[in-house]
Amino acid sequence: LKHSSPRTPFDSSGDRHWKAAMDVDYDEEVPEEGAKPSGRRIKGRGGEDDDRYAGKAGKFESLDDQDEEGGPARSIEGWVVIVSGVHEEAQEDDVFEAFAEFGDIKNLHLNLDRRTGFVKGYAFIEYESKQEADAAVKGMDSQSLLDQKLTVSWAFTKAAKKKDDDAALRSNA
Repeated sequence: LKHSSPRTPFDSSGDRHWKAAMDVDYDEEVPEEGAKPSGRRIKGRGGEDDDRYAGKAGKFESLDDQDEEGGPARSIEGWVVIVSGVHEEAQEDDVFEAFAEFGDIKNLHLNLDRRTGFVKGYAFIEYESKQEADAAVKGMDSQSLLDQKLTVSWAFTKAAKKKDDDAALRSNA
């Protein structure tokens, strides 16, 4: 049987299926496995041999902190405190008036439940300076607003560095 198409009627298992025949030029030199092709530059990651990733797994650069202990962290625009335990029927004015005595409030978020329309029980209050926010945390924590006890703390904090971990990392370097 001779076919005019470059397809063969049998596959490797002997079953009769039509599949395309593979054209191979045996005069062409084929590079050995593992050898880099000459004349062709590979772009992107891994295209060149460098030691950027050799032996540096899990070691990352970090910013130096002046203080070793953890504490409040500044947000983009100011110092934010979180108030929990806010009464569900509290109004924005109630929270604003209670916290305005500690400093100028830049922003106040009092989130409401979409379904019920009541306060979810927490608020975010942003102050311009750390001193004002610190005074609000110390002055209003464990105080009551609308007969409900509030818990006031920093919304963003820096993690405390562990001196033992730092010493261990330096010894491995």
